[in-house]
Amino acid sequence: MSTAEDHPLRIRRSWGLSPSTLAPGCFASVMATGIVSIGAQLKGLAVLSAVLFWLAVALYLFFGSLTVLRLIRHRRALRDDLHDPSRAFGFFTAVAGTNVLATALIGLGFVPLALVLFGLGGLLWLVLGYGIPFTAVLSSRTRPVARGVNGTWFVWVVGAQSVAVVSSSLAIAVPRTSLASPGLVEALALTAVVMWAVGIGLYVACALFVGMRVLLHRFGPENLDAPYWVTMGALAITIVAGSRILEMGSTPMLDATRQLIGGSSALLWAFATWLIPVFVLAGGWRHFAHRVPMNYSAGLWSMVFPLGMYAVASMYLGRSDRVPAIEWIGQHWFWVGFVVWAIVFAAMLWSFVRTVRRR
Repeated sequence: MSTAEDHPLRIRRSWGLSPSTLAPGCFASVMATGIVSIGAQLKGLAVLSAVLFWLAVALYLFFGSLTVLRLIRHRRALRDDLHDPSRAFGFFTAVAGTNVLATALIGLGFVPLALVLFGLGGLLWLVLGYGIPFTAVLSSRTRPVARGVNGTWFVWVVGAQSVAVVSSSLAIAVPRTSLASPGLVEALALTAVVMWAVGIGLYVACALFVGMRVLLHRFGPENLDAPYWVTMGALAITIVAGSRILEMGSTPMLDATRQLIGGSSALLWAFATWLIPVFVLAGGWRHFAHRVPMNYSAGLWSMVFPLGMYAVASMYLGRSDRVPAIEWIGQHWFWVGFVVWAIVFAAMLWSFVRTVRRR
């Protein structure tokens, strides 16, 4: 094969844009871009929100096409990722990416289309939510499995809570449309509360798994990568889910759990806020004290999503609990998330340009 023919293939492989080398967590850029779009939507920045939303849609369709091709043509590589505990939980970014877009559509008023995406996101959750723990833990060839535990495991929590966010948002929006049906609204409300509770349980489990990994196996600065920010992002999306649930109409399930969800959301916001300086300091320890290079990698999108989600969580919680100070923090933190998104997006483009220039 000639150099000219090999060059595009080499670019696709080095960037993970080939179906055979596609990273399981490829939808993290969709999650990050989509949540910043929702933050802009909440702030009333309609033009910025629309630009980011359509960019997220383009990324979703692009990576969705590559994923389908991989499923058809590269099943062995796909199976290897499913059995790798350090990579398999990245597949939950497909669930979260789908549901982030569905949430954005609800905000734009496209409730029927959001309902369709919610169905797809729910189906993906059912398949992956039960399948990945089996393939990546029980059927993994990695022993001990704890060696493969990392920050991507918390995307499992994000996937569950993304279902809760969309179902609660739909339960609020559906009664105002022609789709209004008491049975549908009750089913959505029940799904929201159940998935919120499941997400809480999964967070505790993932925290224990990560704790075991840190205490029982070597954990150096090279291991503390960007996906560990999802530890905070999982809390933030849990807060969003709780805040949206509290905005739903009265249902037997919600009435029985309202105080628990409201109190938990406030406590989780406090803990998420405390975690931000922890990860900033950890990043300084990694990159400055131990001089780990600050190069672009797709994993950086796993840091952008939590920052954007924290802003959205603060805005929702401040409004639902009527605490202007928390909403004020979210309103201003949005710009932190947006600036980090812009930096990572620019780094991605520059990295791609540099890859293209290498011959």
